[in-house]
Amino acid sequence: MNEKESFSLRLRTAMEKAGYKPSPTVLEREFNTRYWGVSVSLQAVRRWIVGEAIPTQDKLLVLAEWLHLKPEYLRFGEDAKNLVAEHEKYWHEGLAYQEKDMFLAYLSLKLEQRKLIKNIIMDYYELNKLKASNESTEDQDLDKKKV
Repeated sequence: MNEKESFSLRLRTAMEKAGYKPSPTVLEREFNTRYWGVSVSLQAVRRWIVGEAIPTQDKLLVLAEWLHLKPEYLRFGEDAKNLVAEHEKYWHEGLAYQEKDMFLAYLSLKLEQRKLIKNIIMDYYELNKLKASNESTEDQDLDKKKV
């Protein structure tokens, strides 16, 4: 089963679980009542239902909200759901509150400021990698002299 067919199966299953008939006409009606953009055609939603196309991200968000699913699950399936849960676990368990505060402060900065901070961090990261590599080389040289 390819990616589009897998998406189609998840969409139809979610519609059924939510109490809707998984048909293009139902999907078109329900989607267009919730979507603020240009309405989608019956042909477009039919392609979603039969596994010929995957909607764009903005449309996926509307579908996921309507069907009470996480967007990443609707789009990518169980593997993505598990991966996201694993990363969320790291966020909640792996970081101290000071680190979380720092990340939240970083995210509140303007884009230009975030780019600057990212570049500073990456420069320090690369410098530390280089330093560690040099220390490892020096240790190897000392070991050779001992022999």
